[in-house]
Amino acid sequence: MKDSSLAEGKRVVRTNGVDGVKTLTYQVTTTDGVQTSKKLVKTVVTKQPVTEVVAVGTKKPQANCDPNYSPCVPIASDVDCLPGSGNGPAYVRGTVKVIGTDIYDLDRDNDGYGCD
Repeated sequence: MKDSSLAEGKRVVRTNGVDGVKTLTYQVTTTDGVQTSKKLVKTVVTKQPVTEVVAVGTKKPQANCDPNYSPCVPIASDVDCLPGSGNGPAYVRGTVKVIGTDIYDLDRDNDGYGCD
């Protein structure tokens, strides 16, 4: 599935796939201890399969914006929240959503939002 909140090309598994289980019942005929025929008489799906759902990012990176955040967080050697005690050299004012890896450690409480 396409996800415009993820950076272009980034893949995230939203639902893990699970194999299903099918139980097959056969009628087996043996003659003198040797199998002479085998006939499928019943098929039951014991466990339904779950299709894996993978989100694929379609969000185009903005010029000089780190693709791990939305809205734009500048690409720099370090980015800090304003107001704050960080020493930059770049700063963010307001809340940003972490949509990838929080490389600047803006989301200190790990709730998916930085500078909040």
